[in-house]
Amino acid sequence: MTKKYDALIIGAGHNGLVCAFYLARAGLKVRIVERRDVVGGAAVTEEFFPGFRNSVASYTVSLLQPKVIADMKLADHGYRVIERPISNFLPQEDGGYLKLGGGLERTQKEFARFSEHDARVLPEYYEMLEGVADVLRDLALKSPPNVGDGFKTFIDGARQGRGLMKLNISQQRDVLDLFTKSARTFLDSWFESEAVKAAFGFDAVVGNYASPDTPGSAYVLLHHVFGEVNGKKGAWGHSIGGMGAITQIMAKVCRDLGVEISLEAPVSRVLVDGDKTVGVRLESDEEIVADRVIANVGPKILYERMFNDADLKPEFRRRVKGFKAGSGTFRMNVALSELPRFTCLPEPGEHHQSGIIIAPTLDYMDEAFLDAKRYGWSKKPIVEMLIPSTVDDSLAPHGQHVASLFCQQFAPAHDWDADEGKAADCIIDTVEAHAPGFRASILGRQVLSPLGLERKFGLAGGDIMHGNMSLDQLWSARPVLGHGAYRGPLKGLYMCGAGAHPGGGVTGAPGHNCAQEVLADASLFGRLRRAHQ
Repeated sequence: MTKKYDALIIGAGHNGLVCAFYLARAGLKVRIVERRDVVGGAAVTEEFFPGFRNSVASYTVSLLQPKVIADMKLADHGYRVIERPISNFLPQEDGGYLKLGGGLERTQKEFARFSEHDARVLPEYYEMLEGVADVLRDLALKSPPNVGDGFKTFIDGARQGRGLMKLNISQQRDVLDLFTKSARTFLDSWFESEAVKAAFGFDAVVGNYASPDTPGSAYVLLHHVFGEVNGKKGAWGHSIGGMGAITQIMAKVCRDLGVEISLEAPVSRVLVDGDKTVGVRLESDEEIVADRVIANVGPKILYERMFNDADLKPEFRRRVKGFKAGSGTFRMNVALSELPRFTCLPEPGEHHQSGIIIAPTLDYMDEAFLDAKRYGWSKKPIVEMLIPSTVDDSLAPHGQHVASLFCQQFAPAHDWDADEGKAADCIIDTVEAHAPGFRASILGRQVLSPLGLERKFGLAGGDIMHGNMSLDQLWSARPVLGHGAYRGPLKGLYMCGAGAHPGGGVTGAPGHNCAQEVLADASLFGRLRRAHQ
């Protein structure tokens, strides 16, 4: 007799695990199928060189929802995050440096070295960002109103719009600016120092194949201030044991609730009967029957590779084809014999425990993007380095270190089989220019171009967000208007990954929200409502 599941989830990334947890807790029989031999998706810890382990793709913590942490009781199972002493450290082209974070007064003193004006307006800037972020945080754990649901769309939209309507006119203007303006235009209206603008502008290009001059890039800047660490808003930190420690804990919690997790089980097709999904076929030809299929893979992978064309309406396929994905991200992990010694600050210190940003100005970031468009990658790429072994000695042998290099801008569509090594050398050269001796300290490295990220983690175009975080692909329009509330174009099909609201980052929010919609549809009222649509 064929075993049937209430829900079958494609992909054991963190959102798939979060979704499975809430469904299993409600009594549903859940199975997850994962193409790789380990759970976690892009949030995994692996040994990449003998004796050296690191977070291979996703590499830092802030955005994981406190509700998810509490509901899954992650702390009871060993979840632990060490907050950065300062947020970021930016070496400058003139041999100086800027430190961001460590408290308002300290950051103001640092900014005053560059601009008294910028130090003076910083509290107002933070207050503005926090006011907008609070409204959007409130929306993160709510399903967007789904266009096409009739009067319900109007009611849901009105409810979720109340937070925005409570903002005064100045705050509403800030929202408009953040959603429509470029990061440069937005930051120019606040600050005068190029170093200060770069310190904030870096967030606008993280995972975003765009220039800080691209309209809408200011929103990506905002997206990265949503989070918190240990109750402190806007903070970032290191997960002890790497990002994989988080997803391993999530998997244990799910298994304790009876969730079945099948590894090395790649899906070849979503099975469809009429207008309803009925399960999946694995590449092994095993067919799994389920009342609901929930995809934790991105929209491009799901709809362009896992369905027969005849199963989806032509207009929907055209919309998905137009869905923009490709973040220009290049990831490296390096094993180091010693800490890098930066020319501007050579001795060990708190800057080694922060985000080390090589992108001293917005012009530098813009040129990096233009280079990527012209040549495939930037000759002076944007690099963020984290050295988690400074706070977690489980990752490297005593006295040695691991470093994550998260780099932009690299064209998603490029011959990376031919040029991956050359681009990696260019990244090393960029760090070497600020920290002489860095190249000589490298014992081993792991290189993942956008194509490498796609092959290893199933990220279309290497897109860590599962799709661009642009205004046309947010909220009710993520991934396609009319399917923004986690439901696909077929009955029984749902989306719980970063290609749904509120988007990318290790948040758990899409998994949480999708599970609530699945459970709502599974209720008697939900079944009746769906039957009459």
